[in-house]
Amino acid sequence: MKQRIALLGSTGSIGIQTLDIVRENPGLFEITTLTAHRNWERLARQAVEFDADSVVIADERQYDALRQALDGTSIKVYAGEEALRQVVQSGQVDVVVNALVGYVGLMPTIAAVEAGKKVALANKESLVTGGHLVTDAVKKHGVHLLPVDSEHSAIFQSLQGENGNRIAKILLTASGGPFRGWTREQMKNVQVEDALKHPNWSMGRKITIDSATLVNKGLEMMEARWLFGVEPKDIQIVVQPKS
Repeated sequence: MKQRIALLGSTGSIGIQTLDIVRENPGLFEITTLTAHRNWERLARQAVEFDADSVVIADERQYDALRQALDGTSIKVYAGEEALRQVVQSGQVDVVVNALVGYVGLMPTIAAVEAGKKVALANKESLVTGGHLVTDAVKKHGVHLLPVDSEHSAIFQSLQGENGNRIAKILLTASGGPFRGWTREQMKNVQVEDALKHPNWSMGRKITIDSATLVNKGLEMMEARWLFGVEPKDIQIVVQPKS
């Protein structure tokens, strides 16, 4: 039976990769809802390709352009953050993939959990800003919260089949970013363009800057704390240049 997906943040890196998986596995997944912040052009193309039931553009200023682009289709067009909450609770959705960036991801995560949806989470800020709220709601409603991005997905997969085998320690790797090994003197003239040159990955601007400052690893530590029910002292950050 196909899993019906609401993909939040479909125009970003994780969203595009999610659509690649859906494209390659049409017998397993179908897209019912796609959302984006302001990239209405890509959102419109995606909606037509995957025959989505509905789309949401968070930036309400882009609503008219998106609606006109989808004129003549049966795709329903909504705008605003409140629409995100409503679409994840739709009866036509089985799985909510949350690939939003930033605090805006918290509200639809909780709304999806409260509606009994399985949540595939790539929005770390949901747990950084409201970890206790999300995990309490997951327990209350008995739903699955699945990490689908990078290290946390790897940790999750490593734990499968290990019920009752308590975690002693989690090691989270950090590449060290583009400035690993730089001296204080070298750092004086750093430009934004330098910080955007991640040594290993091609990512969005926000997460790339967060990685350059190592702030991202702090956020990931908080994310792991809530996902896996451990204390901060049980999480060790290891700088490994090749990730």
